[in-house]
Amino acid sequence: MCRLILPLCLLVPTLAVQSEGSAADGLAGRWDLVVHATAGDHPAWLEVTPSGRNVLVGRFVGQFGSARPVARVETDGTTFRFRIPPQFENRTTDLEIDGKLVDGALKGTVTDENGRFVRFEGKRAPTLGRETPAWGDPVPLFDGKSLAGWSPQHAAIPNGWRVRDGMLVNAEPGNNLRTDGTFDDFKLHAEFRYPKGSNGGIYLRGRYEVQIEDGFGADPESHRIGGVYGFLEPCVNASRPAGEWQEIEITLVGRRVTVVLNGERIIDRQAIPGITGGALDSDEGAPGPILLQGDHGPIEFRKLVLTPAAG
Repeated sequence: MCRLILPLCLLVPTLAVQSEGSAADGLAGRWDLVVHATAGDHPAWLEVTPSGRNVLVGRFVGQFGSARPVARVETDGTTFRFRIPPQFENRTTDLEIDGKLVDGALKGTVTDENGRFVRFEGKRAPTLGRETPAWGDPVPLFDGKSLAGWSPQHAAIPNGWRVRDGMLVNAEPGNNLRTDGTFDDFKLHAEFRYPKGSNGGIYLRGRYEVQIEDGFGADPESHRIGGVYGFLEPCVNASRPAGEWQEIEITLVGRRVTVVLNGERIIDRQAIPGITGGALDSDEGAPGPILLQGDHGPIEFRKLVLTPAAG
């Protein structure tokens, strides 16, 4: 799973519009945001959707956690504002977001955990509509002997990833691990196992988390194994018990993803709406790395192979 600093959850709510069609024309759609927080920039995401004549509904994703509903956005078609309750961040007050549509872009402020207003800006998210490409040759991401081709995400946090008995092991959870290379469209094959109760994830292009966790026997849900965190729910829970090896095949073309877990297709060519909590950035149109979540629980990988689009 993911945590949260500027966060959010699921489902679609209701936003208020001053005049019919005015806000829908400008604000409706998906937005990739950058928040200029005191501790440094971080990504966020906003979706605004018309609901009926005079109402907009939406979802918001912050620095950590999952997409959460926005109950009401008040707008005159240019300026807008909404409030959402805390999710995983260390605060008791609502998150307050005030913004304005300026020349097709969003600008505004959001309150941080200390109640201070920090700036954000946003651009429309790309559609990423693409045809399935021809595929190139498979490339091993892990050589079974070293961390070559990988780097810890956070320089200030000790790196607990180790190579042990030919496996890539998150021996001391705390830091995430990312590939040095970046990728656009690809197929990823991973074989992994975890102890009972453990939790992790694989981020595609460093932006979209496919959840890995001990969820054997539980009902399928977007926050459980094989789901795209907070967005896409598997049609079935195909996981094996903790301690057994699991195999996952993930195909990402544009923003459409197919997930096959232990030989069962659990998500089929579904569009990922936007970045998930914990994303490296919100530049959805750019290639990005594979990122292994390491700040939750122990996990072992014995194989990581990526097949990129040809050319």
